[in-house]
Amino acid sequence: MPRPPTIRAAFISGAMLALLLVGGWTPRPASAQSWCESCEVQVGLGGTYHFWGTTGGVVLPVTVNWDDGRYELGFFRVTTQQVLYDGRSRYGRLMADPYWGASLSRRWRLYERGPVRLFFGFGFAAKTESDQLSSTRIDFAEQLGVRFRLPGNRVVGELTMRHWSNGGIRLPNHGQDFATLTFRLNTGRFGVGRAEAIPVSGLRSRDLVASAYTDGAEGLP
Repeated sequence: MPRPPTIRAAFISGAMLALLLVGGWTPRPASAQSWCESCEVQVGLGGTYHFWGTTGGVVLPVTVNWDDGRYELGFFRVTTQQVLYDGRSRYGRLMADPYWGASLSRRWRLYERGPVRLFFGFGFAAKTESDQLSSTRIDFAEQLGVRFRLPGNRVVGELTMRHWSNGGIRLPNHGQDFATLTFRLNTGRFGVGRAEAIPVSGLRSRDLVASAYTDGAEGLP
């Protein structure tokens, strides 16, 4: 049975309010240790699947990660029905209707080399509907993804495989499987990415003197 409209509206309103608070808050220049100095907002597109076969669901993701990608808060809208085609269902089985979902995860770095990073994440997810994929609205959330930087270090992307399920606590529990491809354009609004940061320890005294001399020379007539 669908969740009552008032509760669904409250869920959507709360999710959008949290996103606006994170996305619309600009760190003060005087506060170098702002809690959102490392925040990244990413948007993109995704799709659902089950056992490596597509189920036709289109996903619109908006994610916020911080602390060098160690934590992620995600908001997801599955915009279409998910239909599974297999040998037992010639015309397909309806697995889920469109719904809103959100997840909060801790992520661990598995491998990193150059502009590519492999990571794994685990946390919790909530959604507005229960269905054949999961009979509960609160589930465990798992993710395995790769993070990459495009040439120029201005565009950062993540390709992530995601799985939500209740771990068999209540049946049916096929699990929600979907993949997302998201991008963050590094405009500097939410802090400085590690690729663009210059560590203080890397500056030498003669570099500072040379910089001061150059700045002063440019000001001479």
